Amino acid sequence: MRIAVDVMGGDNAPDQILKGCIQAIPMLSHDDRLVLVGDEGPVRDALSERGFAKDQRIEIVATAEVIGMDEPPVEAMKAKKNSSIVVMNQMASPRAENRVDVVISAGNTGACVAASQYFMRRLPGVVRPGICVTVPTFSGPIVLIDVGANIEPKPSHLAQYGVMGDVYAREILGIKSPRVALMNVGGEEQKGTDLMRSARDLLRQFENVNFSGFVEGRGVFDGEADVVITDGVVGNVMLKLAEGLSSGIFKALAHQVLESDPDLVLRLEGVIKTLYAKYDYHEYGGAPLLGVNGVSLISHGSSKDRTIKNAILRGKAFAEARINEKIVARLATVKMEQVEA
Repeated sequence: MRIAVDVMGGDNAPDQILKGCIQAIPMLSHDDRLVLVGDEGPVRDALSERGFAKDQRIEIVATAEVIGMDEPPVEAMKAKKNSSIVVMNQMASPRAENRVDVVISAGNTGACVAASQYFMRRLPGVVRPGICVTVPTFSGPIVLIDVGANIEPKPSHLAQYGVMGDVYAREILGIKSPRVALMNVGGEEQKGTDLMRSARDLLRQFENVNFSGFVEGRGVFDGEADVVITDGVVGNVMLKLAEGLSSGIFKALAHQVLESDPDLVLRLEGVIKTLYAKYDYHEYGGAPLLGVNGVSLISHGSSKDRTIKNAILRGKAFAEARINEKIVARLATVKMEQVEA
């Protein structure tokens, strides 16, 4: 398997990205290849420093441009054709020679989405791809889709997210019959916009989806659903709010314990670290862009070395589980007139 990583993407690139790649190498199979895309100089220096300069599992693809985190996605993709994001996604095109199986970037999310859709195209039957994240909750991990790829979805888009999220939850999280719910301002039938009610009615027609109805924000963390569907704006805000709240709670807890009883800190250190790791987004690596004809993982802009390491392992697991084939098969059971764009 060939896994490409955008070395230049993210707030901590290239140092943390390269460290994560190097940490992942011992966990890969002997016939796997890690393709590092970006500025060749820093890549070779990092590999030499850590004794991987001659490792046959590593390939380097040199690029001269970088798409900044604040650049307009589509315009930047067109203007910077030799950027790491564009070149990497070109290598994932079904028509590419020596094609890569997985692409991973912590760079500009919009540019990643645009490039993946342009070069990989969509899977048969998919109307609109969506970013799917695994969110740790008090009742276990859940799937949240979409978190930024589609900010103005149609009912058909949200309905298909239910199917794709269901497949992902079954194959990656191991949930036999995921409860699929639609994020709304309330659980009552009359609540929400016409968009939400139309999407709900579509989902009810999908016999192969265990649709449980609407779910409120608090219900997400109370274990009321395994797959939560929403538009890209609400999903992104919810995800970042949860990340900030989680981090703040742990910091406040550590500070309060330190002030109250410094000796207690040492006794609770292991427990706090274990809990923090359980609810830390770095543990999940990257979020797949479900619906493209390939494997595109988008990592957090603030990704660290272990984020990238975990993204590489998750990308490999995604490809090996043949998620895309299963999505196509499931969508084929849905009448196309139900999900017209």
